[in-house]
Amino acid sequence: MAENTIVEARSPKVIKLVPENLLKKRKAYQAIKATEAKLALLQKRKTQKGRPVRFKRLEDFLKHGKRQHRDERRLQRANHRPPVDLPSPKNSLAFVVRIREIKGVSPKVMKVLHMFRLRKIFSGTFMRINRSSLKMLKTIEPYVAWGFPNLKSVRELILKRGQAKINKRKVALTDNTVIEKHMGKHGIICLEDLIHEIYSVGKNFKAASNFLLPFRLSVARHAARDQVGLLKEIGDAGPRAEDINRVIRQLN
Repeated sequence: MAENTIVEARSPKVIKLVPENLLKKRKAYQAIKATEAKLALLQKRKTQKGRPVRFKRLEDFLKHGKRQHRDERRLQRANHRPPVDLPSPKNSLAFVVRIREIKGVSPKVMKVLHMFRLRKIFSGTFMRINRSSLKMLKTIEPYVAWGFPNLKSVRELILKRGQAKINKRKVALTDNTVIEKHMGKHGIICLEDLIHEIYSVGKNFKAASNFLLPFRLSVARHAARDQVGLLKEIGDAGPRAEDINRVIRQLN
């Protein structure tokens, strides 16, 4: 009995033969999958961040190059100028709204615009006025209008267009419980507290400003524009002082 077991253990294993037609099907399937993988790789190289490659005309490259060169020259001249004096303490709050397109601008200008969260045209944010913020406003001066809003403008902006990003969703500020839940640790439990903290530029101004999403302002579809693309009713870019309240009422 033991001898039979040893003989069975030493016997060679039988290799199962695969039909030829099945081997051909497997080979054809592997060739198809290899072709699909190659096409997917080529398509991935053609795309960038999920968007198809867009071809640009030579005129666009020249236009963007001139704009970037103009920005760099402007920033170089600004470095040799004396610093701007700070406004009075009562004007420590500013509202900045982007009123021009920024295609082809200098990387420094683009960086400051992203810091101010002005990624889209006719978007606006509140900011505290100090020497560093004034320097950054000088950097983006041709593309934004900014000034000192009054309490009425701050209240109308927050009541009409105030939104917060909660759990990756935009939430309108219509419920005080939402404000208390996320801003209660800063002593802000209702909409009036939020408005007061923004307008008075209190110690929790940064937290309150970051809690608010950039304001998406609206403009008439067929509004009159000048030769450089600025809206005639809004006026020129740059510092507007108290006139920013008129701009807010036109875009709000």
